Amino acid sequence: MGRIFEVRKEAMKKTNLRKSKLYARYGKEIYMTAKQGGANPDSNLTLKHLIERAKKEEVPMDVIDRNIKKATSADATDFEPIRYEGFGPGGSAFLVDTLTDNVNRTVSEVRYCFTKASSKLGVKGSVEHLFNHVSMLEVADVSEDTLLETLLESNIEVTDIEPTDQGYLVVADGYDLDKIEALFREQNIQIVDSKSGWFADNTLTLTRETLEVFHTLLEMLNDLDDVQNVYHNVDEGLLNDVKDD
Repeated sequence: MGRIFEVRKEAMKKTNLRKSKLYARYGKEIYMTAKQGGANPDSNLTLKHLIERAKKEEVPMDVIDRNIKKATSADATDFEPIRYEGFGPGGSAFLVDTLTDNVNRTVSEVRYCFTKASSKLGVKGSVEHLFNHVSMLEVADVSEDTLLETLLESNIEVTDIEPTDQGYLVVADGYDLDKIEALFREQNIQIVDSKSGWFADNTLTLTRETLEVFHTLLEMLNDLDDVQNVYHNVDEGLLNDVKDD
């Protein structure tokens, strides 16, 4: 019984740690969005949609409300968005997006992660050209003709529309996510899921040994408090295989 208890306790500890990281990252992003664009979600659509995404990931309302309130206080902290680009194991490429109130601390922590994995940071622009900034929205209960007509009438450029099990996946410019979400809600088009991010033009396949080092680096970066998102060009299927072992 003692062994079972210890295993469960460790699993709960890891789950709680993942949740606290998720809450902290959403909290910081909500804070900055409210500070820059206003604390009223009705007039700050970026904040409104960010709150909706946070709720989908079960971020508690008290975390959301606390960070919005903090953004309007007199002693509000300034966080600076900084992107780091790096080369990982096996020639893999990384984009590391951070929000920080101490640049020296953040760059030191990010560099340490790369160094521990026998990897290195690159200069600005050394990796970003391998990625595209993309919005992806999965919608349901709508015909392809209606979807196309809605997007064309609103002058929204779409890269691709692909059929899915539930409906269609709309791929568009990464900076148009809020605009497309607002349009779909206005037209009563059901949004199943939506996200924006940086996606590699081509994915890289690594040997199993190299992949394990890569996964260690990825985990180290994601564990940093100042890191908001980490993007890479390694095949996700292979990465999941390593996680499952």
